[in-house]
Amino acid sequence: MACIGEFPDKNDDDVFRYLIVRPDKGGIRDLLSYSLSGDRDSVVKFLESSDQDAVLAGGESADHRWVILVSIVARKILHFLGKPMELTGYVVDFFLNLLSQNGSIFGLFYNLLKGDVVIPKRGTETFISTIGLIDSRMDLYQGKQLVEDLHNSAPGEGITNVEFDNRAMMDLCLMASKLAYENAEVVRNVVVNFLDFYDCWDDYQKEKSTQVFLLCDKPKDANLILISFRGTELFDADDWSTDFDYSWYEIPNLGKLHMGFIEALGLGNREDTTSFRYHLQKRSTKHSFSEAAEVKSSNVDPHSERSAGISNKGIPPEMAEKTAYYMVREKLKTLFEEHKNAKYIVTGHSLGGALAILFTTVLMLHEETELLQKLLGVYTFGQPRIGNRQIGRFMEAHLDHPVPKYFRVVYCNDLVPRLPYDDKTFLYKHFGVCLYYNSCYIEQRMDEEPNKNYFGITQIIPVYLTAVWELMRSLAMGYTYGPEYKEGWFSIFIRALGLLIPGISAHCVTNYVNSIRLGKFRGIRSSY
Repeated sequence: MACIGEFPDKNDDDVFRYLIVRPDKGGIRDLLSYSLSGDRDSVVKFLESSDQDAVLAGGESADHRWVILVSIVARKILHFLGKPMELTGYVVDFFLNLLSQNGSIFGLFYNLLKGDVVIPKRGTETFISTIGLIDSRMDLYQGKQLVEDLHNSAPGEGITNVEFDNRAMMDLCLMASKLAYENAEVVRNVVVNFLDFYDCWDDYQKEKSTQVFLLCDKPKDANLILISFRGTELFDADDWSTDFDYSWYEIPNLGKLHMGFIEALGLGNREDTTSFRYHLQKRSTKHSFSEAAEVKSSNVDPHSERSAGISNKGIPPEMAEKTAYYMVREKLKTLFEEHKNAKYIVTGHSLGGALAILFTTVLMLHEETELLQKLLGVYTFGQPRIGNRQIGRFMEAHLDHPVPKYFRVVYCNDLVPRLPYDDKTFLYKHFGVCLYYNSCYIEQRMDEEPNKNYFGITQIIPVYLTAVWELMRSLAMGYTYGPEYKEGWFSIFIRALGLLIPGISAHCVTNYVNSIRLGKFRGIRSSY
């Protein structure tokens, strides 16, 4: 019996395969029919595939239906809550900034009496995101010794003299990942050597929701360039829906990738699956995109670049101008012309972490050799899975030798790194070095975090007990570790909500900052 995660063997290795889960195509009755019996009509409504026969055969698997059902139900709920969540986000953002910019609730009342209330203005350098207000720490260069070492190095020597997998490097990447949640003016105000901020098109969400910024350690002869992708917005239902999406696209001889993350980078559109084929073809850096398009110009097939609406004159200008992958890639090439000795790091929290490692994956797929030689490392925090084991093996072959370059940090019971599910049907797998921190900030190096598919029945009680412990500890953090670690009332409120859904509160950036700064760090000593 074929499962959706595994298509029957085919002789044609060049066939691109895909599965799209469409929760919007069926109603409650279809959902019940699908969950109880795997009814063929309901399967067709919810699932679209390049091999529909395999989909129908897999629909008889109870385990398979359960995983699909979780995805469909979660995304239906998120779709229903989309507008309320968005409005709630606007209100919470405004209210928290109103309190912050007026000093406190008492300061707000005092300013009201004086008739001098400060009104927050969205998009300005003083308007901080909810995530930034949950944890107000924004010191991007906490690892000051690291930056000093870079600045004091002769051109080209800083990279070889600094150990980039130490605590300072992790801290720098984490704070950059946190800063990516802010608007461009906030980022520009915090980052000393700010390069660019991009608000890019996401073909899954159909809006400019993929945000990324770049910085360097100094304006001239830089040693380090850092790329930071924004993660899952707290009140953005579409972002959370992407994490729960089980749609994938399979690249021949490479493996399956999460379709929502591919679309977030601007590398395809599920409404026209041929677009994935164009953007995810293996290309040598010796040939341009225009040459790749011209190869088949005399024999156009249904999956060719022309049929996907791609010009044979190279990357479409509108694509290069608005999508994250192409914008960042071309910016890097320009920067390396100016900073000859620089290397770069890619980082992100949550969804941003998935985009960080996927960006690197596509660079390898496209054989961007010169850029890959400049890659110093990829550091992600609370990152969901992006593909199957085959993708993992492909990446490990490039990122683990001669030393590891990909570090995936996971805090305790964080829900997001346990999505999408890793089971016998859906084969989503993590790869790379996992640095796991438990609730006492003790770090362990492992291949996979414990309780890999949240929730396991045996883990329910320990998970809730941990949430209670985290709430109690938050009340005393300022006294125990100093004022820098004191948590505000809104942060404590989020932890209280964690008593209902522990994995959500565990995902907060606060836990990752505390883990890196307070953890018993067992450094992985290597030199790049």
